[in-house]
Amino acid sequence: MLPHVTAVRYVTPLREGGSLPGLMEADDLGTYVVKFVGAGQGRKTLIAEIICGTLAKTLGLPVPDLVTVEVDPALAGGEPDQEVQDLLRASAGLNLGLDYLPRALDFDATAFGVDPGLAGRVLWFDALVGNVDRSWRNPNMLYWHGHLYLIDHGATLTFHHNWPGAAKSADRPYDASQHALIACAPAGGEPAALDAADAALSPLVTEQALRAAVDEVPDVWLADEPGFDSVDAVREAYVGRLQARLDARPAWLPPLVEQAATARGTRRGVASQRPAWLEGSK
Repeated sequence: MLPHVTAVRYVTPLREGGSLPGLMEADDLGTYVVKFVGAGQGRKTLIAEIICGTLAKTLGLPVPDLVTVEVDPALAGGEPDQEVQDLLRASAGLNLGLDYLPRALDFDATAFGVDPGLAGRVLWFDALVGNVDRSWRNPNMLYWHGHLYLIDHGATLTFHHNWPGAAKSADRPYDASQHALIACAPAGGEPAALDAADAALSPLVTEQALRAAVDEVPDVWLADEPGFDSVDAVREAYVGRLQARLDARPAWLPPLVEQAATARGTRRGVASQRPAWLEGSK
């Protein structure tokens, strides 16, 4: 099970995220970026964070450590911001924390080099879990102590927002045209990194690994899911959908390799977001 801590102080909101995560100190003397069960995006964001964060770690991809965080609504009393007060009161009980990486830098492909092999593995993983939120505009990656870290996996596993149609997502092509690392994936001038990533990672996505990732999700976040008669049935559904996605690689991997080849030499970074009238400025 994930380590469990109790929040003792709310430090500050992180307004970069749409769900208003907060920086909190806990009783283990750690500091965590806490994502709240009472946020507008709901518990499924936290479920996706746990499953994908745990699976990424199993695959050797760099992600911050995860913990569950007990939040006492009494902490809201000391916050001057009404929005924060409301969020803390709505999130009493179990929430999710990610280890805080102090002074980490936002990833920028124009500033930080990325090993093509790592780029290929991240791209393969994002295609597996259907990550729609790692674009060059919003990379959801941090650079800390010389290493790249993957964050914010709440927008993955989109199939769980429509369980009746979930089976149709298994072989759906992954649109990587705006992915932050798409132009980094080819190695040595050839689109080989994705094939290498598939060879290295797919054997690690075993049924046991999938069950271990899904089992990290607290029961309370899986209870009362419409269309299921038990928490165990929900867990089985997650394992089944991810296994089906893995098995469908012959359908979605070749188009992804082709996208990477097409994107070769077009690496973009955060600087490309500047207004057009600034592009020529010195």
